[in-house]
Amino acid sequence: MTMAPDPLRRNLLKVMALFGAGAAIAPCLGSSSNAAGKEREFTLEQIADGVYSFSGAYELVSEENQGAICNLGLIVGNEAAAVIDSGGSIAEAKSFIAAIRKITDKPVRYVVNTHMHPDHLFGNAAFRDIGAVVVGHHNLPRALEARGAFYLKSYREQLGEALMRDIEIVPPSLTVDKRLELDLGGRRIELRAWEAAHTDNDLTVFDTASRTLFAGDLVFMGHLPTLDGSLLGWLRQTPELRTIEAARVVPGHGPASAPWPAALEAQTRYFEALAADIRKAISKGQPLAEAVKTAGSGARDDWSLFDEYNERNATAAYAELEWE
Repeated sequence: MTMAPDPLRRNLLKVMALFGAGAAIAPCLGSSSNAAGKEREFTLEQIADGVYSFSGAYELVSEENQGAICNLGLIVGNEAAAVIDSGGSIAEAKSFIAAIRKITDKPVRYVVNTHMHPDHLFGNAAFRDIGAVVVGHHNLPRALEARGAFYLKSYREQLGEALMRDIEIVPPSLTVDKRLELDLGGRRIELRAWEAAHTDNDLTVFDTASRTLFAGDLVFMGHLPTLDGSLLGWLRQTPELRTIEAARVVPGHGPASAPWPAALEAQTRYFEALAADIRKAISKGQPLAEAVKTAGSGARDDWSLFDEYNERNATAAYAELEWE
């Protein structure tokens, strides 16, 4: 019996074949615009006592938005603060730090990266430079070593030289194998490493005091979910994700916060429909290039950026599901 190749590698090769070398490993890239370095308002919304969130734009990365397309978080304890994701550029990270200083003068002790994609961690150097410890999934250093150079090249084309000048790949110095608890002084946050889903290095953050879950890109709302890991793994872990006793969630992309676990419903429907469409195509012997044109298309009106990402998701799903 022929052994199926590693699913993450197989998915990557399939997506690269259909969309080009950059497609599979840069799911948040987009076309550049002008207005490089344009000042952009950065606002932290208080969503619970001591907990704040920034809601990124439902856009592709560009010079105009400075890479600020994902949600970011701040949790403030009695002694220190923790940041969840650092943003898509040093410019955004500096705006984030300025916004934090309007809220608290406590040191930012940790910056937690929820996964490897540049819109979530290209601001790491700015937080490292103010003394924060970078924290991530145990797979994150390996992923950044493998993809970091490509990310820097690709984003230079999207953000432009001025915004890329100070960006560097800063891997975590503290990693999470399964679970890790961080103390901010009278406030505990629980970090959990997940198996392959959105990526193979997804990490969630749960603030026990406010029962706020920072889900990273394990949860999308409004913005179509992007698949760079395992569709089956994502679906398999969703029931377990749902059992987290949170009152609210900050999705990786979407509103500043949303009720939990209702926030999972639209994403789960999309993935189940995508999987069903791909399985049907495979059973009929429909080739990948044809199947991805229509798989999941019934959800087009439900999501922003559907046309930008759905075919890539379908390609990754086909590569994984054909080996079931």
